[in-house]
Amino acid sequence: MLAPDSAKGTRGAARGGLANMAGSALAGGVGVVVTWIVARRLGQAEAGAFFSATAAFVLAGGLAKLGTGTGLVYWPARLRTTGGSHLLGACLRTGLVPVVGLSLVLAAVLGFAAPNDTLRTLAFLLPLQVLTDTLLTATRGYRSMRPTVLVDRVLRNVLQLLAVGAAALWFASLPGFALAWALPYLPAAVLAGLALRRIYLAGRPPGATSRRAERRALRRDFWLFTGPRAVAAVAQLALQRVDVLLVAALGGLGAAAVYAVAGRFVILIQFANQGISQSVQPRLAEALSTGDRVTANRLYQVATGWLVLVTWPICLLVILFAPAYLRLFGDAYTAGTPVVRLLAVAMLVATGCGMVDMVLAMAGRTSVNLGNVLVALAVTIGLDVLLIPRWGALGAAAGLAGAMLANNLLPLVQVYRGARLHPFGPGTRAAALLAIGCFGLLPRAVTALAGDGPAGLALAVAVATPAFAAGAWLLRDRLELGAFTRRNPQEAS
Repeated sequence: MLAPDSAKGTRGAARGGLANMAGSALAGGVGVVVTWIVARRLGQAEAGAFFSATAAFVLAGGLAKLGTGTGLVYWPARLRTTGGSHLLGACLRTGLVPVVGLSLVLAAVLGFAAPNDTLRTLAFLLPLQVLTDTLLTATRGYRSMRPTVLVDRVLRNVLQLLAVGAAALWFASLPGFALAWALPYLPAAVLAGLALRRIYLAGRPPGATSRRAERRALRRDFWLFTGPRAVAAVAQLALQRVDVLLVAALGGLGAAAVYAVAGRFVILIQFANQGISQSVQPRLAEALSTGDRVTANRLYQVATGWLVLVTWPICLLVILFAPAYLRLFGDAYTAGTPVVRLLAVAMLVATGCGMVDMVLAMAGRTSVNLGNVLVALAVTIGLDVLLIPRWGALGAAAGLAGAMLANNLLPLVQVYRGARLHPFGPGTRAAALLAIGCFGLLPRAVTALAGDGPAGLALAVAVATPAFAAGAWLLRDRLELGAFTRRNPQEAS
């Protein structure tokens, strides 16, 4: 039986996570469709140039955010839990002002030094991307997932799809695609600012004041905590994006396009991870800040079970359907089949560890977290440089897979040794066995009998899906799926 506070936190995480996962599914789907439009409308070389430019744009944004993706969740959650609500305004200013300033500087530098019009167009819109992400991060520090879901997951992605679709019809140039892809950050930034203002004013204690010494101490502690995350966040983004740039540099733009298309499903998995972890993050920070490791471990294990339940079927289906999936983007992209399968196996391991990187950070171990990310980055760059000239896109996939293993297994050991937290609860084990049985073993048995052509694959999915749904229903108590339906009117979502 769960303790009342633990059950309450699980219900809140479930409701926030469900909404965010739904929005993340939309965002991931839009990402795949946008990739398809770019790959089909542009040649491989131009598509590779587009993916390389957007990778550089995202990397620059990660640098400008200075690690506040963790600090602006951890510190508001901690202040509200430990009686420091009068410092919330100072906390937000501490995190937001340097980020805005640095984003403007980087935009100017990138715009001046950009080697082409595509990257120059994206540089102009860089501050809007940074501002949108940072403002929405701060709203999550108040346990509010609605702005993230509505503004970023839904509105921005729908506008991006419409804009890129229009660009494909009317002005299919690289700068035109770049402008269409990034311009939706303008309304998103405005709405994110309005959402944070409303949430802050609603939660500000009446007559709240703070002393200068308190604000000075908060700024010091905020950046001592967040500083390592600033480097780690850039390294984490580099793990996701630098491989595309290295493939373009070492293997050519055509290989970069194949690799970007083949690895697009990884972003879909990452969105699902974010959908759950962003809802759990403030609750986990509150539990760890008060020393409640029982609740923290429960949240970690239950959330990992949900993550495995959602993502492992996708990974296993991607392994099964890899050639058909890639053929949607054009016959030339089927060369990426080994890339898809290798990355899918690595994602099974990564998601099985849960949001371990975030758990380590919420436990206050941001310096250790930084070391892990730098090790993972060294692994991916080292393997990329060694293998891309020989294997092209598959070499980059090997580098990313190695980085995934390092960036999940290292913190897994550290979280257990330092805080006695681990993700392998009954829900995680049940979800893993259910996914492997229904989407790993069962489809293999069906295709062995019916063949692995379109009819055989369709039959395999038709058999696996209801079996998985029935299994999830029978295991609903162990998976704690009831948390998605039970309601507590006193708990904020």
